[in-house]
Amino acid sequence: MPIPKALEPTGVILADKPAGPSSFAIVARVRSRTGAKTGHAGTLDPFATGLLVLLSGRATSLQDRFMKLDKRYLTEIDLSGRTTTGDPEGEVVESREPPDDDALARALDGLRGEVELTIPAASAVKIDGERAYRLHRKGVAVEMPARVMRIHELELVSYVDGVAALDLQVGSGTYVRSIADALGGHCISLRRTEVGPFTVEEADEERVLALEEALSRLAAVPDA
Repeated sequence: MPIPKALEPTGVILADKPAGPSSFAIVARVRSRTGAKTGHAGTLDPFATGLLVLLSGRATSLQDRFMKLDKRYLTEIDLSGRTTTGDPEGEVVESREPPDDDALARALDGLRGEVELTIPAASAVKIDGERAYRLHRKGVAVEMPARVMRIHELELVSYVDGVAALDLQVGSGTYVRSIADALGGHCISLRRTEVGPFTVEEADEERVLALEEALSRLAAVPDA
């Protein structure tokens, strides 16, 4: 019989995920150190870096509340072509001449607000009962559904040699890789800097933020 996981410590742990390991590897590492039941409030792809909000102990029962928080990212998008995964780990499926500055500005204007975009093939969305990324790894081609995604802020930081650096704030369930695909490119870097009121500068895997403090900060966030 498995040993029940502890419900203490209870609170929120902020981690700064490096590129490479999966989000679940970070969860497992923290769980191994604390011995407590541990969950997450939204994963990051292996190639991505930045803020993971982890829920420890009794805080895991509030996962839905933390999952729906807005998120802020910094990303670099190579606009010379799309890949099968929307990131550097996929195969190039389409090459093109990157847009000029004016064309890029028009494309970005069309992506602000609520926009219907196609969910990436390498995602956790279920297709006929199986995760899309598992089907993708098996080489099974599926038609991915579209979803209305919320892009609250979208700022062009720089555009050099066909690579656009963007700073964006998005709603829960929004894929930055979908935004890259809509622009005709793919993400070559992705860093999550904020989740609701929490920032990556605060990240410290060994610190457990008391649940009361975390909920107090959530209370100051509209619709959280």
